[in-house]
Amino acid sequence: MPDGCRRRLLISRIASLPPRVPAMLPSLSLIGAPTDTGAGSRGASMGPEALRVAGIAEALAARVGAVHDRGNLAGPANPWRAPVDGYRHLDEVSAWARAAFDAVAAELAAGHLPVLMGGDHALAIGSVAAAARHCRAHGRALRVLWLDAHADCNTRRITPSGNLHGMPVACLTGHGPPPLVGLAGVVPAVAPQAFRLVGIRSVDEGEKRFVHELGLEVFDMRFIDEHGMREAMRQALAGIGADTHLHVSLDVDFLDPDIAPGVATRVRGGPTYREAQLCMELIADTGALGSLDIMELNPAWDAHNRTAALAVDLAESLFGKSTLMRA
Repeated sequence: MPDGCRRRLLISRIASLPPRVPAMLPSLSLIGAPTDTGAGSRGASMGPEALRVAGIAEALAARVGAVHDRGNLAGPANPWRAPVDGYRHLDEVSAWARAAFDAVAAELAAGHLPVLMGGDHALAIGSVAAAARHCRAHGRALRVLWLDAHADCNTRRITPSGNLHGMPVACLTGHGPPPLVGLAGVVPAVAPQAFRLVGIRSVDEGEKRFVHELGLEVFDMRFIDEHGMREAMRQALAGIGADTHLHVSLDVDFLDPDIAPGVATRVRGGPTYREAQLCMELIADTGALGSLDIMELNPAWDAHNRTAALAVDLAESLFGKSTLMRA
């Protein structure tokens, strides 16, 4: 290829790259939410401490301006009861979601980037609602990247279990009990068009129809197998601009259980280590990350805290860790 053609090709490739993440990000706040009231198994309540033991504060301190560990939120214990009217532990889950909402909203108002450490994924009803209210107040667009093996879009009429950690996407889009759908002050808290679901590979029968009816944009594992993680993330992150607040809600069961056994809801066939790292690095490249959930880490199912260590590794990549300087 002639030198002139090579130069034009190189310029074209550089121009097509996403914007670089800033060299130093704003300070972030770690918020522990030790609850498993929304889950079908015990143990996710130990997730925040497992992340601390894995060194999340120390690892991220090298990537951001400062790390503040706000300790753990307080809330009701898990009563371990059967569902009532299609919901298990609605009062308890609502209390934890409200606590998460208040804590995340306070950190956003203070100009910090909140990292909510779960705990079960029903907590994201609170964290995403807080991000939505923050965006409305500041005239920003919200994009929610839902990294999960499950669509989490059940309602009380279609849920096979009544577990509320399988319902946060439905609740956030306005389909759920009043204490949960109304947290952001408007219903729905988030328009379905703001969601991008990535890594999905386990969806209940009634849930499939509901996901279709809502028009959620889903990049399931078949899409990733056929087109690759890079293309999935290119489409999932398309349209993000300078006025976009990107909320990433990472359920650790997004990952293949061969590399992340520390979850109670294992589903084979998830992203590999390299696919997950690429996913995080492409998110970091947008420079739009505004809030983060790390959910469903369950040390009771883990081996020597390896899943927590992996979650910390991925979080570092979300905040700019890379092999080379991407100049």
